[in-house]
Amino acid sequence: MDIKLELVQLKFPENDNIIFGQTHFIKSVEDIHESMINCNANAKFGLAFSEASGEKLVRTSGTNDELINIAAENILELGCGHSFLIIIRDSFPINYLPRIKQIPEIVGIYCATSNPVQVIVARTELGGAVLGVIDGEPPVAIEDDAGKKWRYEFLRKIGYKLL
Repeated sequence: MDIKLELVQLKFPENDNIIFGQTHFIKSVEDIHESMINCNANAKFGLAFSEASGEKLVRTSGTNDELINIAAENILELGCGHSFLIIIRDSFPINYLPRIKQIPEIVGIYCATSNPVQVIVARTELGGAVLGVIDGEPPVAIEDDAGKKWRYEFLRKIGYKLL
């Protein structure tokens, strides 16, 4: 039995965010869509899910055709069964993650980010498996007082902290 390791770069627009994870059932497409809309009725997103049996299709949903197509192309290229990708525009993963994690068929979340993402994939004759993700770049220093002040002010500027 042979195994091959591969690095797959996820491709999505620079100012958009993603949620990338694993789920185990075709029902997830509708459940994730409903979850996104229940969190934000005006959510702009595209969703793709890699079916691992049956017709083995990339199943899609969402509210924005461009984002749906981008998510589908990424999931097709990734080629790992039961993985899903949501590409989000004009809002943040933090708004959706708690609800998505409550969906019974969600197995786990690999990342939620706007950073560049590389997916480490193992391939065998059966298919592909996500081993992990590289989310963004490594740190270059330890936060100092100026960095703490910037973080404090930034979180309040974008509305995630009040005081």
